[in-house]
Amino acid sequence: MGARQLAKRGANERLRAVMHEAGCSNTGLARRVNVCGAEEGLNLRYDKTSVSRWLRGQQPRGRAPAIIAQALGRKLGRVVTVDEIGMAPEPGTAPTAGLRYEPVLEVALREVCALWRADANHTVAAAGEGLPTSVLVQPSRDWLITDPDPTVASPGPFAVRTADVTAARATAAAFADLDHCFGSGTIRPSVVHYLDDVVSGLLMGARDDATGRQLLGTAARLTELAGYMAVDTGQPGLAQRYYIQALRLSHAADDHGIGAYVLASGMSRGALLLDSPREAVQLARVAQQGARRRGARTAEAVCHAAEARGHALLGDADASDRAVEKAVEALAQVEPDEKPEWGAHVDRSYLAEEQARCLRDLDRPAPAARWALEALRACPAGRARRRALRLLLVASTQLRLGEVGPSCETAAQAAEIIGSLHSTQCSEGLVVFCGRLAASGHRDEALALL
Repeated sequence: MGARQLAKRGANERLRAVMHEAGCSNTGLARRVNVCGAEEGLNLRYDKTSVSRWLRGQQPRGRAPAIIAQALGRKLGRVVTVDEIGMAPEPGTAPTAGLRYEPVLEVALREVCALWRADANHTVAAAGEGLPTSVLVQPSRDWLITDPDPTVASPGPFAVRTADVTAARATAAAFADLDHCFGSGTIRPSVVHYLDDVVSGLLMGARDDATGRQLLGTAARLTELAGYMAVDTGQPGLAQRYYIQALRLSHAADDHGIGAYVLASGMSRGALLLDSPREAVQLARVAQQGARRRGARTAEAVCHAAEARGHALLGDADASDRAVEKAVEALAQVEPDEKPEWGAHVDRSYLAEEQARCLRDLDRPAPAARWALEALRACPAGRARRRALRLLLVASTQLRLGEVGPSCETAAQAAEIIGSLHSTQCSEGLVVFCGRLAASGHRDEALALL
């Protein structure tokens, strides 16, 4: 766990006082913290120099403050809080971090950096709870109707170079590839710390307007990625905060393509997870308006697919079918060299999967099974999580068709992949399938899969 020197923090006299009370030296405290961390599965390697830095005011990240308090509490034989040792999070930032879509760019950048910092320090409130979809209404409206930021140029203590943006963009692509292969559980902390350490630092640098737009677009992509990873790790409330901030960054970048993608693939899908299909349709339609303004065909395809999913859950088969057709038409107009990095996965197999999910929700299992199989056959190599999700989709359609044996075989393939992933959504998907299998009278087969 690293540490950050906070601008307003001086010497940590609270920590010094508690250490004095406990009769604990720098070396002794470091050793006790490492032992407490090991008990919680953390490989901490703090030493006396680390403690000296804490005493000078550096704030260790993640769970470290709580573990330091625990170590001192054991030595004293009483409860010690993070506030008592001067390591409580900055007041007033964590509960609302990331919920505001700020109109003034300077304030907006402080807001997104506060979210990254709070997430890195594990102080974001309601991370695992889905927030009301009403929190997404104002950001989506402001994104659509507000004029672009007139300039994003800024002075700073150092110059942001094109090479810095290129490196950040390559890092985003690498994180995305790792996430596809292994799931978000072990990758997401690295993304958050990269945002909190590197990207927040770049946002403080001097930049001209062109470089600034590129930097903010890359920051939007990384923030959207961290939001999706929050979904994959079972933290929908945290995902919503990230999507709001990714939307604001896309606006500053003047990139309606990624903004529409955030609205449709992130916010609209989040509304589906909260059983709010009407709101999902509305968010997808707002995204479509923004995408059409800039001719962002890849984003348009995602928007129409998201709308189709909402209509399907509402039971409106005609509207769902029309939206799917529009998604196919939009994707057909995308030239290979026009596809953005964030939309590399949006292809025919992506739409086949979306159509299968719509048909499944409309209780049309036979065509759903055909489209699900097509999506599975065309699943790109290296996307282990996507393959697992599509296998579960195929298995669910087979079960609805009464094909219990094939459905169990397909689910077993998914379970084998899921065993090597760190993906809450995959694990929960398998549990849901097994629940349906057991409810259909095949409890033993369901237990064998878990």
